[in-house]
Amino acid sequence: MTKITIGGVPEHFNLPIHLCIEDGLFKNVGLDIEWVEFPGGTGAMNLALRNGEIDIAIILTEGIVKDIAAGNESKIIQNYVSTPLIWGVHVAANSPFNTLDDLEDTRPAISRFGSGSHVMAYVQAKKINWNTQAINCVVVNNLDNAIQSLSKGEADYFMWEHYTTKPLVDSNIFRRVSDFPTPWSSFVVAATSKALADKQDAISSFLEVLNTKTSSFKNINEVDVLLAKRYNQKLEDIKTWLSKTEWSQDQLPHSEIEDVQNHLLELDMIDKKQDVSFYLTII
Repeated sequence: MTKITIGGVPEHFNLPIHLCIEDGLFKNVGLDIEWVEFPGGTGAMNLALRNGEIDIAIILTEGIVKDIAAGNESKIIQNYVSTPLIWGVHVAANSPFNTLDDLEDTRPAISRFGSGSHVMAYVQAKKINWNTQAINCVVVNNLDNAIQSLSKGEADYFMWEHYTTKPLVDSNIFRRVSDFPTPWSSFVVAATSKALADKQDAISSFLEVLNTKTSSFKNINEVDVLLAKRYNQKLEDIKTWLSKTEWSQDQLPHSEIEDVQNHLLELDMIDKKQDVSFYLTII
């Protein structure tokens, strides 16, 4: 039995992995999969990859590309969710901000520097011609702290996945003033160089099992009901989310790596562009 430690966010995108664990599908091929939850998101997972605390991360595309460019010795081994992530732009329910335009030159809450919430705040600002030099980020580490930060007026807005935060919108903790979809695939599978050297066959087996599950995931009987119950979502919201979400069993397209790099370079978040092989490897 080969142990692989995998990190991911506590969100509905990762239910296929949990089902593989619960159904014993990984054990059937000799894998002992340990799942580690990261409420802090991509920034926290990048640190864990760097420190060797996890072998694999299910991680936001833009976040891992930025961190590999900055020295994270990991590689993207496969695409995971090939559809865009829909970032909700949220303010406190009692906030004076009512539109996206109202948020120009205000303070975004971010989970960590290098996280998706950090990178996408800048990508969005650039897209709508805001002055990115005027952005003053407030680090909050996770969603719970973001709630406190916005309610106390310590930060002004917070970008997080639309459906994960929708219960907070429905309960009048947050107001959503806009949505911003990523221009590329949401999540990829990344592995440390050490894990790729030491556990390549096991990682290959992991991907085979996972890909079998994701390819049929949306056809599981009442999977929408299961998702709604596990992730505290309204059934109609889960149905909408499922209709917009596709899992991948292929490597991330080279064109998307180029696109991410172009955005990050324009925002001075990376020093230079690299060949796509710097970021990707084939298992």
